[in-house]
Amino acid sequence: MISYNTINVRMPAISRRQVSAWVRAVARRYARRVGEVAYVFCDDEKILEVNRQYLQHDYYTDIITFDYCEGEVIAGDLIISLDTVRSNAEQLGKDYDEELHRVIIHGVLHLCGIDDKGPGEREIMEAAEDEALAMLRQTD
Repeated sequence: MISYNTINVRMPAISRRQVSAWVRAVARRYARRVGEVAYVFCDDEKILEVNRQYLQHDYYTDIITFDYCEGEVIAGDLIISLDTVRSNAEQLGKDYDEELHRVIIHGVLHLCGIDDKGPGEREIMEAAEDEALAMLRQTD
């Protein structure tokens, strides 16, 4: 089950039904099934609090992914700062909705086993994000 929640922000204007179907399709592409995935959309202050409390990181970020996967079943909490998504979109000259969808699927790709911290991994993650976004565009 995929759930959508908010803390200190309004729910973003996304089609939850379309996003849920997309998340399932992306997971299938990596031979995974979707278990309990919770999206929590929040503001910068909340994500900073979560970053400090659980990861001992003292900075803002667009997404924090808590991985509860077991075998081929993906599960996790994906905390997304809409403030940071918006500022990143502006800095990168990207459309806000596309940047939001990129971050939404970024967490799922982490749950599917794709990392982005080591040498060469960022490029692999970006390619996977681009491929997933293309899948979403096909459903529009």
